[in-house]
Amino acid sequence: MTGTRSAMIPIQADAADLSRKPRSLWTDVLHQLLRNKGALAGAAIFVLIVIMAVAAPLIAPYAPYKLSVEDSLLPPNAQHWMGTDQFGRDILTRVIYGARTSVAMGFVAVAISVTTGTVLGLISGYYRGAIDMVVMRAVDVMLAFPGILLALVIIAILGPNLSSAMIAVGISGMPLFIRVVRGSVLSLRELEYLEAARVVGSRDSRILLRHVLPNVLAPVIVLATLGIPGAIISGAALSFLGLGVKPPTADWGAMLSEGRNFINAAWWLSTFPGLAIVVIVMAINLFGDGMRDALDPRLRL
Repeated sequence: MTGTRSAMIPIQADAADLSRKPRSLWTDVLHQLLRNKGALAGAAIFVLIVIMAVAAPLIAPYAPYKLSVEDSLLPPNAQHWMGTDQFGRDILTRVIYGARTSVAMGFVAVAISVTTGTVLGLISGYYRGAIDMVVMRAVDVMLAFPGILLALVIIAILGPNLSSAMIAVGISGMPLFIRVVRGSVLSLRELEYLEAARVVGSRDSRILLRHVLPNVLAPVIVLATLGIPGAIISGAALSFLGLGVKPPTADWGAMLSEGRNFINAAWWLSTFPGLAIVVIVMAINLFGDGMRDALDPRLRL
């Protein structure tokens, strides 16, 4: 009797395991992210910066364009925590407002890269042939230029302003998404479930949207997360060169450019915008690393 009872215990345990509903991929990813302290810290810092950018008119201590010649080049003090610039404008206020352009640059530029790169990668990998050859040769030409140089060429065509900078940075980031999506589609194209979808008469657009796209989203999300810091740095570099945001709009890259003329006499002009760029880039990179680990099946528990 004892032997029969002990033999039934594993069976009951197995039945309980079978009855337990498996977690979905994104539930599992969220579970992994919540266990990653670095990713949570990065996400929290980035959310605070976004809130700061959105609520800038409410939390900024001064008007961002208010000139005060008598207060020019003041070091950090009780009234101006980060000092003032050569026009007497409060640096803290301009750093807060500068978060708006940097966050917008990161999201808009990466959105352009993701949308265009994913579409071209899907079409190129699925149809192959002449379409694939044309797309990949165009990608090879784009990759022959450094990203910032390609962005400079595009801005020279479109004209120097914030919108042109966003488009330029977005286009310069497209090749990576095209190649990653194309590679994933090539590995999925010959799988049996796609052949079955073709046999039952599914259109190519339905196959791409319902069966192929969901299976390439994971690497695209990781690339997009890790691409935002690069887009922010590229946007700041373009503004530093005078090809992005135009004065008097607050922008971290433009503030760095203005501060270099006073680097010996007023170190705070370049230090605080530079620290802001470092903080936001590190925060997003921490979250991106956590997202990459959470989506890696070899690291998920």
